[in-house]
Amino acid sequence: MPRAVTLIRSTSLSDVAEYAYAATAPAEARLIFLAGACPLNEDGSTAAVGDYAGQAAKAFENMRTALTDAGASLEDVISTRVLVASSRQEDLVAAWGVVRAGFGDHDAPSTLLGVTVLGYYDQLVEIEAVAAVLDA
Repeated sequence: MPRAVTLIRSTSLSDVAEYAYAATAPAEARLIFLAGACPLNEDGSTAAVGDYAGQAAKAFENMRTALTDAGASLEDVISTRVLVASSRQEDLVAAWGVVRAGFGDHDAPSTLLGVTVLGYYDQLVEIEAVAAVLDA
């Protein structure tokens, strides 16, 4: 199945970043804008309370479900934004490690940032994503 997303890796910028610096999709692609995936269980409770990596894993799982329901997959993601409720870099890195590993070779452009608070009680991580697909 052909993919709409083309990841662009700049040779003019540092190769330290664990993601492509840009991505494109053709004009005929259908864009999918996902709400922030939260680490919520089916009953609405917050998963992995106090655990940045655990919440990142649950949020990633929920994001994957939303993508599937929209007719897309992880390889269709054109960009992400990972929000972590912390001012400590090691907490951001713990969440990022899970997200980065989840995407594997599909290293879409991403922004990782610490925020003061997120919307659900005990929530520490949220993942926003945009995907692009070519419908048959």
